[in-house]
Amino acid sequence: MKTYLPKKKDLVKAWYLINAEGKVLGDVSTVIANKLRGKDKPIFTPHMDCGDFMIVINADKIRLTGEKLDKKIYHRHTGYPGKIIETSARKIMEKKPAKLIEMAVKGMLPKNKLRKGFLKKLKIYAGSEHPHTAQSPISIEI
Repeated sequence: MKTYLPKKKDLVKAWYLINAEGKVLGDVSTVIANKLRGKDKPIFTPHMDCGDFMIVINADKIRLTGEKLDKKIYHRHTGYPGKIIETSARKIMEKKPAKLIEMAVKGMLPKNKLRKGFLKKLKIYAGSEHPHTAQSPISIEI
């Protein structure tokens, strides 16, 4: 028996909608990462982009458990020696709440050339409105 490998023309990409209001960041990002990769499909192939498009609304109302808002620190390097910038999750939540979800999902995706394509299929909005109603997304409950 031969192993089935899907072709690009055989893949059907669906649109899914997640309302992140009151949901925990880790739970939401796990579902998003699995849908973006297509791990829930029977035709999943690790070296191909088999995943679907994801729309996340109400990103500003997502919650973190415990004291993570103040104690969770994100690091980034400016490129200059000794210039590491530390930012708490609370500051990121106040400035760009969509960035918090994007960073969590990015860390759950594979560290290879496919990651950039996966992240392009992720649409995150701070409010409850989104411009993708024409795609008629399927709502997912977490």
